[in-house]
Amino acid sequence: MASIYDTAGLEALRVRNAVQPHRMKLFRNALFKKARGWDEALETLPENARTDFADTLRFESLELAERHDSEIDGASKLIFKTTDGHLIESVILRPKTGRTSLCISSQIGCACYCSFCATGKMGFTRNLTSDEILDQVTQASRLVKPEGRSIRNVVFMGMGEPLLNLAHLFEALEFLRAAPLFNYAGSRLMVSTVGIPQAMARFTEQHPEVQLALSLHSARQEVREKLMPQARTYTLDRLREELLNASQNGKVMIEYLMLAGVNDGEEDLLALEDYLRDIPVHINIIPFNEYAGCNLRGTPKAEMTGFSNRLKAAGFQTTLRYSLGADIAAACGQLVQHKKGF
Repeated sequence: MASIYDTAGLEALRVRNAVQPHRMKLFRNALFKKARGWDEALETLPENARTDFADTLRFESLELAERHDSEIDGASKLIFKTTDGHLIESVILRPKTGRTSLCISSQIGCACYCSFCATGKMGFTRNLTSDEILDQVTQASRLVKPEGRSIRNVVFMGMGEPLLNLAHLFEALEFLRAAPLFNYAGSRLMVSTVGIPQAMARFTEQHPEVQLALSLHSARQEVREKLMPQARTYTLDRLREELLNASQNGKVMIEYLMLAGVNDGEEDLLALEDYLRDIPVHINIIPFNEYAGCNLRGTPKAEMTGFSNRLKAAGFQTTLRYSLGADIAAACGQLVQHKKGF
């Protein structure tokens, strides 16, 4: 069966059933812009075409296996099962601003093995297809619709390294941005990376309007190598070249996870200021979310605040973030599914 994300397949169905373009527009709008269910979407089509569409198209590429809702901050963790039995996670974030965001996954597991991230402990299984990436957005949109909400922002910060899945990432971004489909502005999409220079260059060239976030976490090469094995191959000097290139399209988001006694000292602060000087960036200071089997500890809040204030005083646009979903293991760095779901 073709999926609802197969634009060529949809067009072939339209022609075969002589569906007028304006009726097809209503069908697409129902699926992607209005987050309607399958039966409601089919009702937008001529009656004589509905059976063929229903028999030919696959409405969902993932199965929602579990849902966990936070009791403290309104986050929801969605555990999806793929057709080959693997489990992946997405997180709906409902901050007090009211702007609902969705954190989605791009891979099953991850090959980057960052020491602060539970997903890396899974190892790497495979890339998600563009259909599987997009279905996280579609299903989450339907889930929040009864609340009077819509998914305003989509961030690729879930399981996996998006820039190691470029082909499917680019397909998904094109679908998300296409006016007849989801019609997301580039400013409402963000892709986070541990820092892979060649892929960053391709991303910047092909999707300059989409926001880029770099998981930096240290501006000291020796510290970053201990935290992130990829840093041994992709040095800070090489990354800075791509940061400068990407910043020509607007500010780059810098993610800085604060770890007690690791990257939160005076030397770390000065190195960060020096590394980012003259590059238009927005620095996110992020608390560490502990998980089983990790011996790292987060920097105390008072020290994080001081670190953030020092960066602001040095002229950097800086935000001290707080985590959502920690009580359901849905916060940054906590997403992990070790087994297949059957």
